[in-house]
Amino acid sequence: MDSMNIYDAISRFSIDTKGFAEGWRFSPDSSIGAFLPEIVLCLTIVAMLVARLFRTGDRIDRWLAGWIGGTGFLIALAGSVIALGLAAPWRHLSSGAPGVADPGSAARMEIFTGLLVYDTFAVYMRGILLLFAVLFLVLTRLTSIPDREDASDIYSLLLGATLGMCLMTSANHLLIVFLAVEMASVPSYALAGLLKGRRASSEAALKYSIFGAAAAGIMLYGISLVAGITNTVHLPSLAAALADLDLPSLIESGQGASRILALTVGGLMLTVGLAFKLSAVPFHFWCPDVFEGASAEIGAFLSVASKAAALALVVRLTLGLGFIPSGTEPFDKPIRPGDRSMAAARSDGASSAGSLFSVSDAPRPHADPPAGSIAERMAAERSAANARLAPVRGFLARLFAFLAIITCTFGNLAAYGQTNIKRLLAYSTIAHAGYMMMAIPAIAALAHESPSGAESAVAGLAIYVLVYLFMNLGAFAVVAFLRNEIRSEQIADYAGLIRRAPMTVICLSIMLFSLVGLPPLAGFIGKFAIFAAVARAYVETSSGYLLVLLVVGSVNTFLSLFYYIRVVKCMTMEPEPDHRAPFRMPVLPGAFVFLLTLPTALLIVGWNGIWEAALRAAAFLVR
Repeated sequence: MDSMNIYDAISRFSIDTKGFAEGWRFSPDSSIGAFLPEIVLCLTIVAMLVARLFRTGDRIDRWLAGWIGGTGFLIALAGSVIALGLAAPWRHLSSGAPGVADPGSAARMEIFTGLLVYDTFAVYMRGILLLFAVLFLVLTRLTSIPDREDASDIYSLLLGATLGMCLMTSANHLLIVFLAVEMASVPSYALAGLLKGRRASSEAALKYSIFGAAAAGIMLYGISLVAGITNTVHLPSLAAALADLDLPSLIESGQGASRILALTVGGLMLTVGLAFKLSAVPFHFWCPDVFEGASAEIGAFLSVASKAAALALVVRLTLGLGFIPSGTEPFDKPIRPGDRSMAAARSDGASSAGSLFSVSDAPRPHADPPAGSIAERMAAERSAANARLAPVRGFLARLFAFLAIITCTFGNLAAYGQTNIKRLLAYSTIAHAGYMMMAIPAIAALAHESPSGAESAVAGLAIYVLVYLFMNLGAFAVVAFLRNEIRSEQIADYAGLIRRAPMTVICLSIMLFSLVGLPPLAGFIGKFAIFAAVARAYVETSSGYLLVLLVVGSVNTFLSLFYYIRVVKCMTMEPEPDHRAPFRMPVLPGAFVFLLTLPTALLIVGWNGIWEAALRAAAFLVR
């Protein structure tokens, strides 16, 4: 490493650790400040493991583990909420126009030398993951799913998986993409085998880990192919390197076929790892068996948190490969007051893509953008480079449109024949992964042609993820509570439940109808936002595959109604079996389900505020 690189690394390190010198106050120039919620999760894991050294009895150990884990999640969630309201990049938004940044605002900040990115989308998705983690921890306490001696282990795994998922939402580097996916996946393998002594649970964990290992290997090989062709693993630099290849000219001239083939294969292999996390067809085989063999609580975790993090990562990669944001060298030269000496050191005309293993030289917040004709010329060059990325965006849009079509169609059709409620919800999860993936083609199609349309598509996906949290967690929570009461997870054993637990049946019915997308429930808001984004993309681009995507999504929504209604019909209209022992739903579990049902039923009341918040979350992704 030469002296300039050493000085560059030292200067960046001093900026990244600026939060220590400022007494842990949040600073826009501090990587530590932006990363505080994740640091809290790390410290909570350490506290959980240290507490295990002091054995004080199984009951106290279980209580202490839950208390430590809950405190850590709540502190991290509080930090995210504060960041969302006070320190998030959208504090620079113009008061009159949500989604439009003031000139010179620090809307997007790379932290830890470009490995991660801090923006409103990362803050929003991280907040959703931490909110889910808090609710999930409450659910496990109510169902008493961890054994007393295993409580600290279970909550440590939960914290580790959540930390990996938070990293997935802000990954800005292909190596971090892989590490974050594995950090989220490995604890999940152990969580799937949570029920000790049950063959089905052990088999679920084994299947999950085998499929996960295969997907990870394929994904890593795909990353190596993409990195080898572009000579970089930094996402904004990847897009710049792909633009330098001038793919439209290569395709038209027929030259560089081997390079295009390697990029295509690498992109497909990279997609395999993401499709595994999304349980997208044909990489869904693990999902029904794992959901059936694992506890309902773990099914909720894999269904909601894993999907939310994977979708955020797909958005990052889609825009990272197919769109060059403002502030990316050499189209802009972002400089912070503390970065001017580093900029001088980089003024020797180095390539924008950089070295494969070098730290990022690209987008960082800056004080004053270039003015006048220089800024206009840079904007024109960036627009031309984004135009050269049209083949990349087209490939990604068609790939995810195809995956979305086959995923939601297969998930809905396979759900019809299920007799186990967890397997039915597993196929429902697969179908909803397809619905949510429909936003990706719209984002890719509109990123260059209509940035505001692409932001609306991201906002629609953000709303869907928030809605999905409440309705799917609520459905799995009801399954877990009923399992403890009737000792069964077969749909036939739900017959006549309306007579024993009317409020629980009503809440579950609302959740299921919301999963269909019936108005005025929250599920309708999510699907409407996604379908509206696809429709807008079709109107603005006239691409036939988007119309097919919209039609298939609408037809699948209609098809899904029938297998959800079958469960509701069984609970409300069929006679109660004679062998069922009398039971009464406890107060706290009933209250928990009711609290999850309220947002599902009433979220439409605050539609305008929710949409504005989602737009703000997407405000700086396509800028």
